[in-house]
Amino acid sequence: MRIALYEPDIAGNVGTILRTAACLGVGVDLIEPMGFPWGDRALARSSMDYAARVEVKRHPDWATFEAGVGGRIVLATTKGAVRLDVARFEAGDVLLFGSEGAGVPEAVHARADLRVTIPMVAGVRSLNVAVSAGIVLGEALRQTRGWPS
Repeated sequence: MRIALYEPDIAGNVGTILRTAACLGVGVDLIEPMGFPWGDRALARSSMDYAARVEVKRHPDWATFEAGVGGRIVLATTKGAVRLDVARFEAGDVLLFGSEGAGVPEAVHARADLRVTIPMVAGVRSLNVAVSAGIVLGEALRQTRGWPS
């Protein structure tokens, strides 16, 4: 299982996701361009010393990422077709999260093998991407018995 971030905008969110991935033993794919220079101090501050413990793959664009993806692409989206609590995950899934400002374009949305949404109360737009990644990853690891031992 992996986490993929589509054109992330905020270094602090990427750092938080890297820290989560390190603690839970999953790799991270970063699909460029990113909205900050790689190695930015904000990234280091939020990921602390955990970033070195994560397998990070950087992809120059969506096409390169898509050509090398090994499992199903599971997109977390506010326009999701399946609620997270009824979605079924597989061990090889790649959990994809869009950029903080724009999400993902329609072509990426359409390419997803599964689209999931986190149930939320009415009247709110969305959760922070790092929080969303933690919630979706936690459910996916629970279902696939992928929690670290």
